[in-house]
Amino acid sequence: MRRLWSAIRWEVRLQFRNGFYYAAGFVAVLFIIGLQYLPAAYWPLAMPVLVMGNMTMNTFYFMAALVLLEKDDGVLTGLVLTPLRQGEYLWAKLLSLALLTLVENGVIVTAVVVTAGVGVYFNPLLLAAGIVLLSFINALYSFMLVIRYESVNSFIFPSVFWAMVLSIPLLQYFGLVDTPLMYLHPVQAPLLLLTGAFQPMPAWTWLYGVVYGAVWVAILYRLARRAFYRFVILPRGLAM
Repeated sequence: MRRLWSAIRWEVRLQFRNGFYYAAGFVAVLFIIGLQYLPAAYWPLAMPVLVMGNMTMNTFYFMAALVLLEKDDGVLTGLVLTPLRQGEYLWAKLLSLALLTLVENGVIVTAVVVTAGVGVYFNPLLLAAGIVLLSFINALYSFMLVIRYESVNSFIFPSVFWAMVLSIPLLQYFGLVDTPLMYLHPVQAPLLLLTGAFQPMPAWTWLYGVVYGAVWVAILYRLARRAFYRFVILPRGLAM
């Protein structure tokens, strides 16, 4: 546990030093200003989408940036020779990125709710649950993909497609498609939690969102560890 907390503190410092917190703060200010021009009646529909889109940057792409930065610096090669376990390394990244996106989006939503005044429906617990689960899903998905690449240039173009895969549930959210198969998509679960944070939703959606989202976190975590072993440890003939 001590190694994990030390790794989390290191990740937070690394993200701060590389400007992630400055970028998140800048985006938060832009969102807050921009939302003042959106009629309050549209906020319950728009907020889940804006939060979800913002999290594509500060979880999916931030995770990719961290991994590629460490590859370039040779950190991943040295990692397998340190006492830090593979799971601790992954969780340090997941928890630090979840903290960053939770704070950023929490500030954005709080500013919107305060501006809207009394009478706005808001469930902070569902918002937090949706943000944390979505951040884990995005970051793990990003990790298992980016670990295959050696540079930003080789990753950036295919990453557009991979990021679009995360947005597929928005087709049903906006009524463009209507199929129960969408509930199999990993992002559908946290999207429902984010939706329930701004408008009343049936209780079953909360249960589905938390349980199914957690299931996908477990699946992607396992896949991310396998990808790490295959693309980092195995090529070097090392065991971890």
